[in-house]
Amino acid sequence: MSHDAKKTVRFAALQALERIQKGGAYSNLLLNEEIKKGQLSAKDSRLLTELVYGTVSRQLLLEFYLKPFIANAKKIDAWVKLLLELSIYQLYFLDRIPDHAILNEAVDIAKVRGNVGISKFVNGVLRNIKRQGLPDTATIDDPIKRLATQISMPQWLTKRLVEEIGMEQTKQLGISLFSPSQVSLRVDTRKITRKQAIESLAQEGIEAIESTISEYGIIAKKGFVAKSQLFNDGLLTIQDESSMLVAPALQIENKHQVLDACAAPGGKTTHIASFLAAKENGRVTALDIHKQKVRLIEENAIRMHVEDVVKAKELDARKVNHTFAQSSFDRILVDAPCSGLGLMRRKPDIKYVKKPEDLQSLSAIQLEILESVAPSLKPSGILVYSTCTILPEENQEVVKQFLQKHPEFELIQVTVNEKLNASLKEKMLTIFPHQYYTDGFFISCLRKKTMR
Repeated sequence: MSHDAKKTVRFAALQALERIQKGGAYSNLLLNEEIKKGQLSAKDSRLLTELVYGTVSRQLLLEFYLKPFIANAKKIDAWVKLLLELSIYQLYFLDRIPDHAILNEAVDIAKVRGNVGISKFVNGVLRNIKRQGLPDTATIDDPIKRLATQISMPQWLTKRLVEEIGMEQTKQLGISLFSPSQVSLRVDTRKITRKQAIESLAQEGIEAIESTISEYGIIAKKGFVAKSQLFNDGLLTIQDESSMLVAPALQIENKHQVLDACAAPGGKTTHIASFLAAKENGRVTALDIHKQKVRLIEENAIRMHVEDVVKAKELDARKVNHTFAQSSFDRILVDAPCSGLGLMRRKPDIKYVKKPEDLQSLSAIQLEILESVAPSLKPSGILVYSTCTILPEENQEVVKQFLQKHPEFELIQVTVNEKLNASLKEKMLTIFPHQYYTDGFFISCLRKKTMR
């Protein structure tokens, strides 16, 4: 094969992997860009996504497999290593591509991208791997290091999760991240029931089922939802099931004044808005620090037909106390900026780039935001603090520190359906990604006491 190698999906996958490795962009954003740029068919787009996500999510495991086969090589370019890891992923984790096709194409890419010498090296390494088989992770003595390699997660993070949920649950969590994300959607149940939404989608060849953890959610099993009539009519929006639990936790009445302090892109804002009534003067004020993201919130509000109760504003959430009067809001949501470790299935590279010190600096920002919004809540009002992360440093510990400083607040139980009761601990909700195949998520509810 010749320069046509540059036009293949595997060549595009290698380029995407290089960009991710250089830390240029998160995998999910980068893939969308590559698909648009390459004008790929639906089938090729799916393969590209599978190759990139599969390789990135198993990066540390693939490195372990490759290591003995390149131990004697002098210097190997980063892209050659990536090509070999991509090939191992296909050989051992994708069963529908014949081995000879994987080998031939890897050799072709090596020749076009490098030279004949590199192509011979790639060919030799892959044939050796096929002959000898992969090394066994059971040979790793240290149990944390062994588990970290098996689930392809940095050792510090594996250790923290083991401390939190134990060895077996951590293993289940890690392995669950190798499966692709589900596409979940929130239905505007004021206008259409979930059952009607599922029937309507079925007519367009989209297969969906009801979410068991959110009464507003459905999960698309097959088909492209963003092209559906319901989506175009603003009766559906793509949102993870776990984040659909946030707005109901606020216990909103239709006349309430609500503040969504860190609102973009507006998924939770539009959900909050669906509980408000313009004729009762209900309103949600949605803040974001970036102008273009404020525009995104406004666009989402228009798409979901709730713009009459949404007011988007460009503001740093840490400046709320200087901008709004005391006791301005009945309800406040702080869906705080966080490490995003609950999103590891959707952004597999996030687990490699986050460091323990990031959690400390983020918890300082999270506390600053809570400090800033606290005076603006009315007595007997509810403040919901949520994150899309799963470690206590950014969750329970932040809440604990805030409550120590603010005796005027008390922790109340998050309202959830029975299925989630097991995920409640000390009145707070933590959902881990392997439990319901959602994003990992944390929600807590704080009520401001009425002064006696």
